[in-house]
Amino acid sequence: MSTQARRPDVPPPPARRPEEPAPADTGPTPPRPTTPPRPAAPPRPVTPAAQPPADGAAPPKSPRRTFPAFPAPRPAEPPRLRDRRHTGAVDLNPRPGAGAPFAATPRGPARDEATTRLRPVPRSPRRTAAAAVCLVLGLGLVAGGAAGTWLTGGDSAGAADRFTAGAALWHDAPVDRLFPPTVQGKKAGPGGADRTWTRIAVAPDSGCAKGLDPLLATVLEPAGCARLLRATYTDATRSELVTVGLLFTRAGEQTMTDLRTRFRTENLDQRRDLMPRPYAAKGTPAEGFGDDQRASWSLTVLDDLPAVVYAVSGFADGREITEPQPAASATADGATTAPAQAGLGHTALAHTERATARLRSLARPDTEER
Repeated sequence: MSTQARRPDVPPPPARRPEEPAPADTGPTPPRPTTPPRPAAPPRPVTPAAQPPADGAAPPKSPRRTFPAFPAPRPAEPPRLRDRRHTGAVDLNPRPGAGAPFAATPRGPARDEATTRLRPVPRSPRRTAAAAVCLVLGLGLVAGGAAGTWLTGGDSAGAADRFTAGAALWHDAPVDRLFPPTVQGKKAGPGGADRTWTRIAVAPDSGCAKGLDPLLATVLEPAGCARLLRATYTDATRSELVTVGLLFTRAGEQTMTDLRTRFRTENLDQRRDLMPRPYAAKGTPAEGFGDDQRASWSLTVLDDLPAVVYAVSGFADGREITEPQPAASATADGATTAPAQAGLGHTALAHTERATARLRSLARPDTEER
């Protein structure tokens, strides 16, 4: 198929009038002034040449006039950022091969995940073991601190309050709490046997002049004597007697601490000339329980309370004991003395421990009473 481009229309030369004769050929004719050419019309689109119609066929329709297609608009140039470190602009979408002073990272969801997303750190067995050890050590420190606080009785302010409260127990606490009518001694007898004692007499509160041996009163004099409370018990067989004494002092914490240290270092609680005296109540089985009937004893000086607790035991039949023995010796393995074989050392020690626990329980309700 051939194509034929139309030539642009050129205006024809002006026609000569018929009455004017043709100029004679006298030589070369000077050129006529020409008019300025018209601007060329835009070229028309090339259309396929018309084909001759076939025999009997209808002539083809003239093709529609088409117009040239306008080129697609170029996309607007993306905005440029001004680099604070350089004077040139940074293209957000650099073309391949185009250099840039630095790569700009767009904000928002289109940010490269390879550089912004946090990657999971693989777990290491060593790290896991180290973390477990640290956790165990931390829990141990916390538990140790709590146990230390419990053993020391809490802070100093709380200990001072309890010490002050303990000084008033002799008139604030009921008698049955200080000296219960019945004292249970589980595994308190020889060989771990259970024992039970019944209260038979309670002495009125008094001073220490008649209730203590003169030498023992002299040793306790630095602490001062506020009140002395006493009660006497007998066992289920009524074969033994024991007097429990609670001596409330006027001393402060430091004085009680010093006194307790002296008794321990000098073994004053095991000297026969420092034995406490029993309470012999008239009209009771303890009526004949005097100084000569003392068989064993136990004495404890407290430093967390202003008190001295003691217990002295003997036989209920009134027999005299020529060689009394402290409870620490009478409860030792292999002891063969009469107080040791009768269990009087166990009796004195059991009552001292239980009376101490009752005092601490009354002054500190969080302390377990034995």
